[in-house]
Amino acid sequence: MDEPQIDNKIRKRRADLTRFLRQEAEAQGFDLCRITLPDAIPEAPARLESFLEAGRHGTMAWMEETKERRGDPRALWSEVRSIVMFGMNYGPDEDPRRLQAQPEKAAISVYARNRDYHDVIKGRLKEVATRFAARAGEDVKVFVDTAPVMEKPLAASAGLGWQGKHTNLVSRDFGSWLFLGSLFTTAELEVDEAERDHCGSCRACLDACPTDAFPAPYQIDARRCISYLTIEHKGPIDRAIRPAFGNRIYGCDDCLAACPWNKFAAAAREMKLVAREDLKAPEIALFLTLDDPTFRTYFSGSPVKRIGRDRFVRNVLIAAGNSGLPDLAPACAALLTDVSADVRGMAIWALSRLLAGEDFMRLRAEHLATETDEHVRQEWMTES
Repeated sequence: MDEPQIDNKIRKRRADLTRFLRQEAEAQGFDLCRITLPDAIPEAPARLESFLEAGRHGTMAWMEETKERRGDPRALWSEVRSIVMFGMNYGPDEDPRRLQAQPEKAAISVYARNRDYHDVIKGRLKEVATRFAARAGEDVKVFVDTAPVMEKPLAASAGLGWQGKHTNLVSRDFGSWLFLGSLFTTAELEVDEAERDHCGSCRACLDACPTDAFPAPYQIDARRCISYLTIEHKGPIDRAIRPAFGNRIYGCDDCLAACPWNKFAAAAREMKLVAREDLKAPEIALFLTLDDPTFRTYFSGSPVKRIGRDRFVRNVLIAAGNSGLPDLAPACAALLTDVSADVRGMAIWALSRLLAGEDFMRLRAEHLATETDEHVRQEWMTES
């Protein structure tokens, strides 16, 4: 077989495998499936290093620990030849920011109102990977969010969309509402063109952030991001930022929801993930009474379960304090003796905003003398 024939055979194999892969992705409910190369994001390591050096990762020490593997896909798996990026639309039925006008309600991020997307996406990726590996006779690995993979830059290089000024992926077809997953393979596949930036002069996402978490367009400081603070951050939350939380208790959708490209997501929507009705607009009061077993049962199968009861109730207490609803005070007061110092401390803050001065001071006199945690004591002293 001469060289042109060999080249044609290689091209045909790439085309056949790529076509098969896209068909399998569609069959598993993915809205987008695009392919890039492992060396497609050469600027990523330097950008990641700059982010880490500035301390903008907060307490997410794992980002520092995995930066070499995160910055270069080949450091994660040296044999990879092609990276397949998948996208699944999870656009909501309505603007989630509307819930902010209902202070008695708790706002849970849109992505967490469904079954845990890590399980959903990974299960479907494994189905695609199994069929593809059998067809191609090549090795594969699948990753969803928790692995040290820079999914958003890779997705942009594969043409799923571009990284917007809020640093999240934006798609011309699905706006800012895409779950991402990746498949690494030793197979050589047809590569897609990268998507160019279509943000233009728009800064809707930047202006929508309630805590000014964007030092500049295309940059984020996790230490001021409500999503990071409610999900990743352990311990007390900066007092200066608490009022900006409003009723957000798990994540924040504001920068995503503000994106003008979301209008196409509404037109393209096909409901593959249905939100739990009881998580669309739950009452704050309901969550103030959760003990650990009840929390685990209520959020079984939900990504919310991963942060644990104590961190979750800490977040709910901030929402209670921001609500301006004195009727929530008794439930908050009941948490002043909670086993968790984080919960006790945030209960103090909530009560300082819900009770009259003399009522708050009465509780302070009752609880401060027996409090042993220094952070909790500081909450009492600051609010006195």
